[in-house]
Amino acid sequence: MLQLSSSLEENLAALNARFGASADFYAKRIELYHCPGAIVLFDNMASLQSLWSLLLDAATRHTPSLEPERMPHSGTQVYDLLMNHSGLPAEDSPVKDMDDLIRRMTAGMAVLLLDGCKKGLVFSVQGLKSRSVEEPSGEGNLRGSREGFADLLRVNLSLLRRLIRTDTLVMETAQADCAMKTEYAICYCKDKAGKTAVARVRRTLQEAKPEVLLDSSYFVPWLFPARWRLFAPVSYTERPASAAAKLCEGKIVILVNGSPSALVLPSLFCENFDCLDDYATTAVFSSFLRVLKYGSFYLSIFLPGVFVCLAVYLPELIPPQLLFKIAAAEKATPLPLFAEMLLVIILLEIIREAGLRMPQTLGHSVSLVAALIIGDAAIGAGLLSTPVILVASITAISVFVTPSLYEPATLLRLGVTLAAGLAGPVGLVCAALGVLAALTSISAMGVPYLSGAVFSGDGVVRRNYRALSRRPFTIWQRRGS
Repeated sequence: MLQLSSSLEENLAALNARFGASADFYAKRIELYHCPGAIVLFDNMASLQSLWSLLLDAATRHTPSLEPERMPHSGTQVYDLLMNHSGLPAEDSPVKDMDDLIRRMTAGMAVLLLDGCKKGLVFSVQGLKSRSVEEPSGEGNLRGSREGFADLLRVNLSLLRRLIRTDTLVMETAQADCAMKTEYAICYCKDKAGKTAVARVRRTLQEAKPEVLLDSSYFVPWLFPARWRLFAPVSYTERPASAAAKLCEGKIVILVNGSPSALVLPSLFCENFDCLDDYATTAVFSSFLRVLKYGSFYLSIFLPGVFVCLAVYLPELIPPQLLFKIAAAEKATPLPLFAEMLLVIILLEIIREAGLRMPQTLGHSVSLVAALIIGDAAIGAGLLSTPVILVASITAISVFVTPSLYEPATLLRLGVTLAAGLAGPVGLVCAALGVLAALTSISAMGVPYLSGAVFSGDGVVRRNYRALSRRPFTIWQRRGS
């Protein structure tokens, strides 16, 4: 670690060697009490207007005497004078090494370096431009807060602090060991979170070495290493209200500078079917919606496979009138039913991906036009049958009821359809057992992914919120961590 030199010229030469070619690097030479100095910062990250306003405001306050016999000349004397005997609102912790200096500057702060002093004064004059606090588009709620996380880490931390106004909330910040030196934060409630779990997460993130860090999800392979995984025991939210609720349950929230997506861990499978609106409505209606979500999720995985299995291997289980219509539709198509189903599923995924990646003004139109034209043309040309398109459409709609499970549901749907088409009922049963095995084999920090006992009364069927509030709960109950 390179310590700051007592020579101002050496410090400025080291900074110029690193950032001299950058247009945003700003170094202003000044003189204080006949001592040479320089203010260094990055333009548009630190606000020059705020800096000069701060200095002018300090100049109007009580300042030390400027008599020649009492005037300090060395950098150490000037530093002590400004730090301890002036009205300058400098940060309590000074800069002592080059890495810390760069970290402060890239955080939007201005640093005053003095000739003859190995420490620098830091001023918080951030002027970072960022996206304003808006409602997240991916998490719709009828009631509750409309605020969403922004892209700046400090703004996101302030949103959490405004909701949890107690001394139990701890927000630890650090820099990732990557080329970008991205800042991240570990947030938890010290009276609810497991101490062992917090220490493990802190140690893991310190040892992680991502090439770049653009989102909190980049940490998952280090937190839960595995060769392959369909379900991850983590969840994501862009709502401060949701993150605050998870913190109060004893969970750990990880925020990364530059991303509005908060990583919540550990997460349970049942939490993919919950939302903030569940606690703002009656227990009966919330329970009905949760049962509906569970049904939609399993429908999105197994409906195509069950349809293929029944139509190809077990047609006697289908009502005769429906069977005749399916058989008539299949006679007009050149492909077998199994191949048709796979083709339609893949086409729907292509249409979805195209609509998602297109510019927002065109995305919805592309998805709608592609689905209508391709579906109608395929049926008219006799390439696809109406029952297959109907089943695939129901499946595609059902998966969006639980958007957090979209990725594993898509892969599992293809796997179940393949198994049912190749091996019939045996393949379908094996696929179902495989899904169950994939869910039961996952745990995070000692908490099974399918665990629901810790949330007694708040599982598939929810109790009255007043009854739930009588006994505070955390995810670490009865686990001793």
